[in-house]
Amino acid sequence: MSAFIGISDEMIGAVEMSKSGDRDVAAWALGIVRDGVITGEGPTTRGRIHFSRALDAQDAAWCAHILTAMAAADQPVSRAEAEALFEINAAATERSDNGRFDDLFARAIVHHATSASGLPVPSRTIALSLDTAIESWAPTRAIDLDIEVREWIASQMSGKFHGNRNVMKLVAAIIGTATLPLTQLPSLFDMGM
Repeated sequence: MSAFIGISDEMIGAVEMSKSGDRDVAAWALGIVRDGVITGEGPTTRGRIHFSRALDAQDAAWCAHILTAMAAADQPVSRAEAEALFEINAAATERSDNGRFDDLFARAIVHHATSASGLPVPSRTIALSLDTAIESWAPTRAIDLDIEVREWIASQMSGKFHGNRNVMKLVAAIIGTATLPLTQLPSLFDMGM
């Protein structure tokens, strides 16, 4: 917890102690991280230099900590949490986290998409860990995922997606090009596909 100096005790307490079914608290906390990324100010940036629209290793650590808090560790990543991660991703135009957020982001989106499609997923602690190969639990075919979930992910990626090539390929493989309107296909290929 010492890595999280500067965050309000209220936020940490809320995330750690929320009821196991209440993932809204985690989405709320991710919103606070997003606000810090956008403005460079707030409880997640106190005690350090933080520029607006920048995402650093501490921001990525906050997201990982929030997503794997004890209260939520056995629950699938929720739609609200996934939306908050998309918002953080869109807000962070500068990155200095060595790809940690991109990895966490991709894993969390796959975890949500898989569980929302009715497929089994490991606990978030396992799924979001760098020690676990995403290929060991993620679906191997986009067709296995619910079409509504794939369309939702495609809409989230539309025009506001930032990330490295590996994340973009992973998320694009999950949603499948079949769910994208023809007008979006050039954008998909512009992402480095």
